[in-house]
Amino acid sequence: MMMAERLEQLMKYLEASPQDSFLLYSVAYEHLQAGRLETALDYFGQLRASDPDYTGLYYHLGKTLLQLGREAEALEAYEAGIETASRLRDRHALGELQRARQQVEDERW
Repeated sequence: MMMAERLEQLMKYLEASPQDSFLLYSVAYEHLQAGRLETALDYFGQLRASDPDYTGLYYHLGKTLLQLGREAEALEAYEAGIETASRLRDRHALGELQRARQQVEDERW
C-alpha cells in the first residue's frame, strides 16, 4: 500500500474514532515520514493532549521538533517522555528517550 493510500485509510479510521491514540500516532507518523513536519507536530500535539501516557509519541515528537530546529522544545518532549516512561515502567521507551536526549546534549558541545 502506498503512503498516500495508507494515510487516506488512516484518516477515515480517525474520523470514526477521533480519540484513538494509535490512530493519532499513526497519522502523525505518516505525515512525519512524508516530510510534513508541521502537520505531524499538530497530530503529535493532539495525541499528547488527549493521551499523555502514550509513551511512543515522545520520541517522534522530539525528533520532529529537532527537525524544525526547536531544540529546547525537543529536550522538553524527551524529558516529559522519560518521566512518563519511568512512571509507567516502560523500559523500552525509557531507554530510547534517554539515548535521544543524550544525543542532543552531546551535540551541544
